[in-house]
Amino acid sequence: MAARAALRRRYWATVPARLRLLRAATVLLTGALAALLLAAGLTTLGTWNSVAGHDAPRTTSAADLDLALNDMDAQAANILLSNGDAGQGRLRTPYAKAVGYYSEARREIGHDLSALAVAAQGSRSDERTVESLTDGFAEYQELIGRALENAGHRGGKAGALADYRRATDLLRTRLLPAASTLVASNDAAFDAEYASARSGLGTQLTAVLTLGVLLLTALGVLQWYLARRFRRVLNPAVLAATVCALLAVILGTQMLSASADDLRVARHDAFDSVVALDRARAIAYDANADESRYLLDPRRRGQYADAFLAKSQQLYGVKGATLPTYDSRLATTWQAYETDHHDLRFTGEFRRELDNITFPGERAAAEKTVRTYAVYQRDDRKIRALLAAGKEQEAVEFCMGWAAGTSNAHFGAWMAALDEVAGINRAHFTSSVGAGRSTVGGLLPCACGFLGAAALLTLLGLRPRLAEFR
Repeated sequence: MAARAALRRRYWATVPARLRLLRAATVLLTGALAALLLAAGLTTLGTWNSVAGHDAPRTTSAADLDLALNDMDAQAANILLSNGDAGQGRLRTPYAKAVGYYSEARREIGHDLSALAVAAQGSRSDERTVESLTDGFAEYQELIGRALENAGHRGGKAGALADYRRATDLLRTRLLPAASTLVASNDAAFDAEYASARSGLGTQLTAVLTLGVLLLTALGVLQWYLARRFRRVLNPAVLAATVCALLAVILGTQMLSASADDLRVARHDAFDSVVALDRARAIAYDANADESRYLLDPRRRGQYADAFLAKSQQLYGVKGATLPTYDSRLATTWQAYETDHHDLRFTGEFRRELDNITFPGERAAAEKTVRTYAVYQRDDRKIRALLAAGKEQEAVEFCMGWAAGTSNAHFGAWMAALDEVAGINRAHFTSSVGAGRSTVGGLLPCACGFLGAAALLTLLGLRPRLAEFR
């Protein structure tokens, strides 16, 4: 009992003891809140660095690999189709462009595989996938190289086609599924990082508000006690400390809530569309290659026609449509959408993008993409009609040509429209990352500065009162 009484006299029974206890509580709460905000700010900056430097790039690298693989195979088919017989009857412009694009795609694949090998470190599953892709790509290049060599010899077209069949089958059964696995895996890892960061920000916001309320309560009690004990209405220093603490809490909560909003915009509003549009671009290149394969390989024309329709359905899905009915059903469903933007009777990657319209100009760009896609689809039917009419050379020239009004020109217009939508989303992803970093960099020092001032003002405000008891 005597010990308890002694402790009570030391820490609470006397006025100086009470003032020292309230001072200690205020300073400790101020320090705890500053430490929490500093930790939260540094963690948030780490999240932004991971998002911009690791999570997003490895996902886009996997998507770029998927696209480049489709593009390389498409250009190989175009080279074979436009080469004629060992160069005799060659379509010069389409051949030259196909050779150039083929080389670009091959370089891009090498770059993407190197980047993905680095990004896969630490994930044994992704490491095995990249290793399998690297080995498979070497085998694919060997087959395509042999096909192109055979195509350079008179009478070698049959051998070239046999090698190309093996190469494109390897692409379809091994390389593209592995690339798609990497896209899904890396995107899922990014989403998990995002969910964890958002959850952490929510927890930190709750903790900041709790400590902030406790700190303001301690300062309020201190102000009340000083007014009651020393017959003064307000202690100016403690009042200023309270204002500083309130500003720090406001800035801290603003930093965390704004960071959570910027993270949501970057991940879901912008990057989800980037992934969907990258996937759409890869599918588009593969579908365009199916047209060249259709003309190149008479034995597999049925297979490639079915593949083209399947990819068309992945992009703009219309239930029950066949190649002869696809155009009319696309027109009908699109007219319904234009009449009422909530009336979406189609599925696929274009539907995914239209369901995630967020930014100024995005809807108009997305709608332009669908309209240019519809033009390209009508060109496909013209190619098949020319071939059915026995006009094979005319069909090849229309498919491979780059003059205005040809299929490749319309494909280029479609890709340009698709790039415009993707560019809008990439720009907002980048701006959200920058805004998130700026928010932390701007508000964190101010909040910590206000908390330091609150602690100092509390000490200065109590110093004269404690001096009275010496």
